[in-house]
Amino acid sequence: MQENMTIEEKEELEAERFALAYERIGQISSEKGCRRAYHDYFVKMADFVRMMKDTWDFVESGELRRAPLEELQRRNREIYEDILPENYEKSYANPVFAVECFGEPMGRLLSFLYTELRGMIPAAYEQSRAGMVIRMELLLEIYQAFLCAAQEAGSDGLPGAERKEENGNSCIGLSGAERAEESKDSCIGLPEPEEIRKIAYWYVSDYYETESCAKVAQMVCPEFDFAARIVTESDLSDLRYLYYYGEYVSENEILTAEHLGRLPEETIRLMADTYTEGYRVGFAVCNKDISIKKTVNVRYALGFELMIREAVRNFEKMGLKPTIYRSGANIFQGRSVHKNGYFGANPNKQFDYDHREDSALFLDKQLVERRLECLQNAFEQYRVQAGVFGGPAVLEIFGEQPFVPKNKEAACKLSDKQQKLSVEYASRAGAMQNRYIKGEERSFTIIAFPTPEIGENYDEIFDEIIRINTLDYQLYQGIQQKIIDALDLGDYVLVKGMGKNRTDLKVKLHTLCDPEKETNFENCVADVNIPVGEVFTSPQLAGTEGLLHVTRVFLNELEYKDFSVRFRDGMIVEYDCRNFAGEQENKQYIKDNVLFHHETLPLGEFAIGTNTTAYVAAKKYGIEDKMPILIAEKTGPHFAVGDTCYSHEEEIKSYNPDGKEIAAKENEVSALRGQDMEKAYFNCHTDITIPYDELGELSVVTKENEVIPIIVEGRFVLPGTEELNQAFA
Repeated sequence: MQENMTIEEKEELEAERFALAYERIGQISSEKGCRRAYHDYFVKMADFVRMMKDTWDFVESGELRRAPLEELQRRNREIYEDILPENYEKSYANPVFAVECFGEPMGRLLSFLYTELRGMIPAAYEQSRAGMVIRMELLLEIYQAFLCAAQEAGSDGLPGAERKEENGNSCIGLSGAERAEESKDSCIGLPEPEEIRKIAYWYVSDYYETESCAKVAQMVCPEFDFAARIVTESDLSDLRYLYYYGEYVSENEILTAEHLGRLPEETIRLMADTYTEGYRVGFAVCNKDISIKKTVNVRYALGFELMIREAVRNFEKMGLKPTIYRSGANIFQGRSVHKNGYFGANPNKQFDYDHREDSALFLDKQLVERRLECLQNAFEQYRVQAGVFGGPAVLEIFGEQPFVPKNKEAACKLSDKQQKLSVEYASRAGAMQNRYIKGEERSFTIIAFPTPEIGENYDEIFDEIIRINTLDYQLYQGIQQKIIDALDLGDYVLVKGMGKNRTDLKVKLHTLCDPEKETNFENCVADVNIPVGEVFTSPQLAGTEGLLHVTRVFLNELEYKDFSVRFRDGMIVEYDCRNFAGEQENKQYIKDNVLFHHETLPLGEFAIGTNTTAYVAAKKYGIEDKMPILIAEKTGPHFAVGDTCYSHEEEIKSYNPDGKEIAAKENEVSALRGQDMEKAYFNCHTDITIPYDELGELSVVTKENEVIPIIVEGRFVLPGTEELNQAFA
């Protein structure tokens, strides 16, 4: 029916649904149709919807742009207050609390509902009526199921204990005897959890179509310019603009914006130029034609708008318009501690971690097929825009306190079968996206800057990172070429740890057919991965053996203690860490967050970081644990598990500055792309770095068993590389 409607008719229908749903939700607090604990829950949900409706009106009226800073701060705090760490213990968004209140599995389902309702926050600020309506209707459908169950049970469906205690919170106020009495008839007047699960299931299934279209459109279409207009049109000297997004704003974002506001204009231009030039050079060095591209996806953290505005101007000079989308905030986009898009402060990383696998409530084969069908339709609808999409330009931040998650039994967990389905979806979706946004035609760039949370030396550290991001690439290019020349003589590379580091690893190199014209390693300077400082390759899997170990490492914002991975023929065969008391819990932590539910992954990349300046700076300021992977990977040898650096780009010819063609662009797994694309790629790539102070030896071994040392006890010893050690002086 809606397919045949005009835009005006659809908007009118949405407005009608919006009004009806909001009116009905407004009646919840005065009704006593379901048991008290659940009534309290639904009143809380109704109150949240009322807050979102007030936010909608505040934005729609234009008051958002006129209100004083104090009111914007009050509203921002109010929206996120319930999930802040100090309040999270008693929040329905916390699955532990929800399960304590409602048992299992109902508690998980109702915690999911509240989490999904919080997806109304961006909808209110972006004035997406559809985003508001579908979540209000989900609430009403589940609420109605509780009302119907109570009516079928007769009267109010209350067990005896609740009748005795008419007021108060039954979740925490009942005595042991009353809980025992309630448990006898605990299901009286309640819907079956399966009924609620099915409502959630069909909600997700029904709206995958519109949500997939919205997600693809925001990625490739510059017309969806909600954030772009904030960046380009706001008075960035007036920090009220930070509250226009609807993201959580902490002191961190305010201090960042103030710091950039104090920097000279030439410094802002230098930061932006480094970022955008890296993007342009990424196309050039890979022989890709940037002139056929029309859009670039800009990702950043709130507070950096002055730099981003300058970058947008630079991109426009290249003929590229920005697309800027919000980091995932609902079940359709996914929820993760690691943000992908534009984002404000994270009000509670544990909240995101607790809900990262909420899809376990309903994920099955049918839903995977439905999601893939919707994604296919979305890409078809935006086929032209996808074809001229250039790829992402990412500004990362670092400096936050390291996050050590708590594993909670009450949180949703994918079953083994669901993990396989999740892997299948990621593989097929990645292959599908590559058909529309061709890997051989797109590029990217990544740069990182610290935030004030990094400590009292923030200003100094910020200046140091600017210096690191703009180091003399020609100096590094020459030194790195000497390292590559030595590596190209080798059959394999031997890597050993020292001290408490137990690494003992052999990395097999590809055999060069024509060493005069070919090389195994790319000489990486300041292009896609800023700053300068690495040489990297895709190793041969057969013959790659041994243990990779790091005493402490941070991967995708999660900490790993005593992390180890063992390889056999280049594939992971064992893995462990010491984050938790139980061995199985540690292994599951790695499988979920490093292997991303795969049974194994290949060693997709081996690299040698040469940026000793960054390493020494991290040591000087005591921020080794806060350095992002982007910089940390340049401060020692690193090993990426998952896809190679040349994923989907294996056929493109690329050359080092010395004119040699890079020959090692695939391994035995990615070579399967001609037979089965889904078996060739894993859609993940996680870098694991051994810092110099844990590195005992890195040597290249020739076929004649000649050993050529490159690094010994954390210092470069290969002739011609000694200058890299000056930073240690």
